[in-house]
Amino acid sequence: MPATSKAQQKAAGAALAAKRGEIKKSELQGASREMYESMTEDQLEEFAETKRKGLPEKKSD
Repeated sequence: MPATSKAQQKAAGAALAAKRGEIKKSELQGASREMYESMTEDQLEEFAETKRKGLPEKKSD
């Protein structure tokens, strides 16, 4: 499932970097921390690789 907003894509990228050990888990905040804890590396990769062109800044509810 691809990301539905630029913010979601960025959060997934940060969580993925933490899963891979590129940044510390303690540096994560909000959505990226939740994604880190609840999603697998494969799921995060799918969200993070979503092209940002045409996505809204934030997901509308």
